[in-house]
Amino acid sequence: MNIDLLTPAELEQLRELINVSEKIVLCCHRSPDGDAIGSVLGWAEFLRTQGKVPVAVIPDAYPDFLQWMPGTERLLRYDKHENFANEILADADLIFCLDFNTASRTDKMAGHITEAKAKKVMIDHHLNPDMDTVMCISHPEACSTCELVFRLIWQLGCFENVTKKCAVPLYCGMMTDTGGFTYNSTRPEIFFIISQLLTKHINKDKIYRNVYNNYSEWRMRLTGYVLYQKMVVMAEHNACYFVLTREDLRRFHYIKGDAEGLVNMPLQIKGTKLSISLREDTEHDNIVWVSLRSVDDFPCNLMAEQYFNGGGHLNASGGRLECSIEEAEAIVCRAIEEFCKGR
Repeated sequence: MNIDLLTPAELEQLRELINVSEKIVLCCHRSPDGDAIGSVLGWAEFLRTQGKVPVAVIPDAYPDFLQWMPGTERLLRYDKHENFANEILADADLIFCLDFNTASRTDKMAGHITEAKAKKVMIDHHLNPDMDTVMCISHPEACSTCELVFRLIWQLGCFENVTKKCAVPLYCGMMTDTGGFTYNSTRPEIFFIISQLLTKHINKDKIYRNVYNNYSEWRMRLTGYVLYQKMVVMAEHNACYFVLTREDLRRFHYIKGDAEGLVNMPLQIKGTKLSISLREDTEHDNIVWVSLRSVDDFPCNLMAEQYFNGGGHLNASGGRLECSIEEAEAIVCRAIEEFCKGR
């Protein structure tokens, strides 16, 4: 199966960029998810097999259920070591921008990335890339950035050098960005890649358990609370939504990652095409995080753009509102009534 991404000229350009660069930095978006962390860890491990010593700088904390992944101990958190991270970015020869399409998604790192003298390469699967780079490897049709990383390694002819430490995070990123291969995962290429990763002796069942069966007692209680008391079903629009206030999160001892996946659960209701979650920021007033999930051809990415200052993929998108949680709920209700009409 041909899974090449680059033209021969682009392939040689990427190979040369890696070969001549001594100070390589990898970055991902703020609030990193499984695909962001997986692509950074997988690409970093691959670069080590090529004799490089990359530094991975991430904007802030990632979910607790990803702590087990090999290589996380090497990650440098920008919010904890800002001055040191700025020095590394300023001194870099080459910066790989993984799983984000615009520098603003790296939060406080954005200016330091754009101003860095280093050449920049984007590897991403989000729509509308908007960065000044020497290479833009952008494929929104891909299930994940981890898929793209695998395909680049494959096309570079380096799959034989891939270690288990590289294969595990790449599989994890593909799995988490497709909800355990339940959406955006019908292309044959995805399962060809999985078959190849399995030859590196990864335990896909254990990876699944590490991510999805690794929650705290309070996360389980939060799940029950959301489904029983917070979920609003708008059956006439085939949609559901729920709201998590700051007080809700405190009550259930929320830690980063505890809300992951909750937005998918209302889609189990027969006939439901859209699910939206609103989560009040735990630290800053008048910031509400929006997650959208949909099925089939319902374009939640367009809804995110139109109503929630966001975007993403056809069936998985996000956004952010700068208002009170009460105002955010009113916006969601209006969005569902307007956008879902006739769909």
